[in-house]
Amino acid sequence: MVPRVSTSIPHPDFAAERFTRCPDARFQPAPADGVLPDGFFTTTNLPTYVRIDGQWRMPREPRMDGALVLDAQGALWIREGRRVRAGERVVVGFAEDGSEGVYVNTAYLGGGGEGEFKFMTSEVSREKPIDYAQMARVLVDERERGGYPIWVTGPALVHSRARADMTWFIANGFVGALLAGNAVAVHDIEASIFGTTLGMSGTGEATSGGHGLHMRAINKVRAAGSIAKAVEAGVITNGIMHACVVHKVPFVLTGSIRDDGPLPDVVTDNVGGQDAMRRHAVKATMAVLVATALHAIATGNMLPAFVTEKDGSLRELPTICVDSSEFVVSKLKDRGTHQAFGVVTNAQDFMHVLRLYVERELSARASAAKPA
Repeated sequence: MVPRVSTSIPHPDFAAERFTRCPDARFQPAPADGVLPDGFFTTTNLPTYVRIDGQWRMPREPRMDGALVLDAQGALWIREGRRVRAGERVVVGFAEDGSEGVYVNTAYLGGGGEGEFKFMTSEVSREKPIDYAQMARVLVDERERGGYPIWVTGPALVHSRARADMTWFIANGFVGALLAGNAVAVHDIEASIFGTTLGMSGTGEATSGGHGLHMRAINKVRAAGSIAKAVEAGVITNGIMHACVVHKVPFVLTGSIRDDGPLPDVVTDNVGGQDAMRRHAVKATMAVLVATALHAIATGNMLPAFVTEKDGSLRELPTICVDSSEFVVSKLKDRGTHQAFGVVTNAQDFMHVLRLYVERELSARASAAKPA
């Protein structure tokens, strides 16, 4: 199976009669901070256009499950309901076909026919082949064009000995930002300081007193004041978080109720964590989601299905979701992230093989660039 990673998305022909006959969108003021007017239009992650003063405009920062807001300066945004302030103008209406001044471009989903944004429509199977060469080309293309790939990872990536591969991708410029939970950083740092993850050695054997090593790792970072300060002090000397600090790759660590510690860098407020992740999601030109159900679905909900290029053209946002369970990949697609390409395999195999193919792609391009 080949992921749809470079699909161009044409803008509709707004000169066509079906669009010129459409009315302008209707706006109503938000009645209170964090409260939307009745009948507000709720957004999808698909290309959306709003007719204002006879012109079709695309909103900034697209995502699903938001509202269309026109600010005091005349800029059009997609905002989470909680971020809307009293009196701000919010688009109202339910139709997505332009008849109420809002058009959602679903035509490209079905190869040209009119479609509809839907939940629960996934087709994922571990029996479908994985085109690692294509994924490698996309990653290298993103680096060459100066894109912003976000990686969303779970702790299984660390436990499965894919830690060195993730470190390699960060060090070699393939990661724009890392989004993860407390556990990813904790066990990566435990591996750096003690050589274990959850007390297990690199060969998967339990170590004496190993059950408390992750807590000792957290304590050392808390004593240093932050992950960056622990790196500077030589407490953390290798691994994923070390690479992020050294190579100045931003990271967002968000917490859950079960977190140990947590590390001092972890955002423990859910809304604050979502806002921190969203600041990177709005810049994303690609997303790689590995071994994390909740973080993958949360990030998918923040992502548009498309990238807007500097010249205004659109292309599909490459989104790769990797998990050993078909359930996770299916659930992401069922929650509306239709562009996600599912890879049903374990994190270790995926990271090892993807790195191999990326190295091959880099070598092939270097050879092709040499003068004959």
